[in-house]
Amino acid sequence: MPPSSDHFHLQRLRRADPDRYFCTLFAPPQARGSLALLYLFNNELARAREVASEPLLARIRLQWWREVVEGAAKEHEIATPLSTALEAGVFARVDLLGLIEAREMEAQGEIPDTAAFFAYARGTAGRLARIAGKILGADSPVVEDLGTAYGVSGILRAVSFLAAQDRSLLPADAAPLEGLVAQARALLNQRPPRAALAAALPAVFARRDLGKPFAPRSLGDKCAVLRAAFSGWV
Repeated sequence: MPPSSDHFHLQRLRRADPDRYFCTLFAPPQARGSLALLYLFNNELARAREVASEPLLARIRLQWWREVVEGAAKEHEIATPLSTALEAGVFARVDLLGLIEAREMEAQGEIPDTAAFFAYARGTAGRLARIAGKILGADSPVVEDLGTAYGVSGILRAVSFLAAQDRSLLPADAAPLEGLVAQARALLNQRPPRAALAAALPAVFARRDLGKPFAPRSLGDKCAVLRAAFSGWV
């Protein structure tokens, strides 16, 4: 028997986004495929600027995905099932278009200040977490806050990687990193709805990363996610 599309998406997510893959395993089995497809779509958006040699090419890639979300039929291993899911009402077009819009900031050269930095983190990782929560049955601003914190921690982990590409997602006003960390930590002190817990679990990684942003993943990180999954607290 050939593997199901859900299995394919989960295995691809395992390579593309290990953190969210692990957290997705705590979702109900019937929701895991949709979550994996959502996260793979997000990965494609994140790669738009990463693989482009200049901002204009990143905008072209984002426009391609915008057309997919708006209803254009395109043959692609993620775009094709994404279109099917959109037609079936699994995702709302306006939600996915919002993710694309937020990513356009990456193609604008720089993030000017702290307010724009947090708007970017909320519009990308925060919005993504909230959409995931919707799939699980809970549209929660708390889940969005927790996703935003995870987004900030991810940016801080990626500083060296982005610098090697002559890129930065830090605010251009040279805000102290300690201040960014403190604001992100403040978003973590909330309990998500139990139904949307799998969408909020990446915040467990954020809590650890904001204390040691350059440490590699360890067994301790996964154990922390396990504890959160059982307790309901991230």
